[in-house]
Amino acid sequence: MSDSWIVGINPVEGALSNDATRVREVLVEQGQRNARVQELATRAKALNIPVHHRSREELDRVSGEARHQGVVARYEAPPMGSENDIERLLAEAGQNALVLVLDGVTDPHNLGACLRSAAAAGATMVIVPKDRAVGLTPVVRRASAGGADRVPLIAATNLARALRTLKDAGVWITGLAGDTQTSVYTIDMRGPVALVLGSEGEGMRRLTRETCDFVAQIPMPGVMESLNVSVATGVVLFEALRQRSEKR
Repeated sequence: MSDSWIVGINPVEGALSNDATRVREVLVEQGQRNARVQELATRAKALNIPVHHRSREELDRVSGEARHQGVVARYEAPPMGSENDIERLLAEAGQNALVLVLDGVTDPHNLGACLRSAAAAGATMVIVPKDRAVGLTPVVRRASAGGADRVPLIAATNLARALRTLKDAGVWITGLAGDTQTSVYTIDMRGPVALVLGSEGEGMRRLTRETCDFVAQIPMPGVMESLNVSVATGVVLFEALRQRSEKR
């Protein structure tokens, strides 16, 4: 475990709401009058978390490139989950398992947005390859708008092996690619499913694609050839939810 800075109103609020025991201190910009920031400081004090007022320059320094909105929190981040956690999470989810797999999404803003969509969709877990993962950085946490605290993130040492673990547990795997005629809207996503998206530039790696049960595309009648990976993630996750809400 290591300390990191959670930056911005929504991420700090998410940490205080979902994992306050790991928040070590909250820094508030001196002279900050934002009502939500003041409320967060009050909540932190009620939880016996130290609150310190610091200059904008100090908050800028610990926030890096992320916009802090006048509040940051030092957080003892737990390690990302491992392949050993997959079977347990699947067992807990049962027939409602909905897994998001991101093969090569290394941009922190995209990863954060994907975690936000996964949390909103009630995903069971998000799996990323350990050697190509950006980790839960402050930028990721801010982009996730609290989603990073609400959905388990698994760093798989061997992604193909993790996918086989899913298949052995009865999970049907659909990969997204643009070079197929199969529409994602024709894939049955009821029951335990995993949705795999690759990087925008290269897509899924060959071995990842070969492990999928289905490969489908999001039909796009417009002039664009592809969607941002975080947008595509939202589309397929909520298509799965739409199908699951319908009566068989």
